Amino acid sequence: MVLFFSLTTPVGIGIGIGISSIYKENSSTALILEGLFNAASAGILIYMALVDLLAAAFMNPKMQKNVKLQVGANVSLLFGDGCMSLIAKWA
Repeated sequence: MVLFFSLTTPVGIGIGIGISSIYKENSSTALILEGLFNAASAGILIYMALVDLLAAAFMNPKMQKNVKLQVGANVSLLFGDGCMSLIAKWA
């Protein structure tokens, strides 16, 4: 795993240098690939946030016993998501 992560960036840079002369930024293929890569990275980010980070917090016994705390945490989560969506509109 360490080898994979340590080689990912140099290989990506090499691929980028290799295709820079034939890459057309506004071609339909480039736009489709960019959209697919953006969707994949957003999906990974959402998965990591929800499954790895939030699941531990929401499954805490203290959280499970207190309904008020659950409602507050869920409202805060939705408010934060809404704020990030609003910020993303201008990004």
